[in-house]
Amino acid sequence: MIIPWQDLTPEALDNLIESFVLREGTDYGEQERSLAGKVEDVRRQLKSGEAVLVWSELHETVNIMPRGRLRDE
Repeated sequence: MIIPWQDLTPEALDNLIESFVLREGTDYGEQERSLAGKVEDVRRQLKSGEAVLVWSELHETVNIMPRGRLRDE
């Protein structure tokens, strides 16, 4: 189930995005990005609709994923 990011408090959204960024361990190439920069990238993707918050009833967790990936599952 998709959860509108606007339904979360700003603090909850910040914590969720930061947790996501820290566990993803994304490689940004030769130049490492700051945590704040990565968080802003994810926030921008949520606001633009490129990424969505998804609730898993099975795992009882919220995850962030690309919107296009939802069609594949």
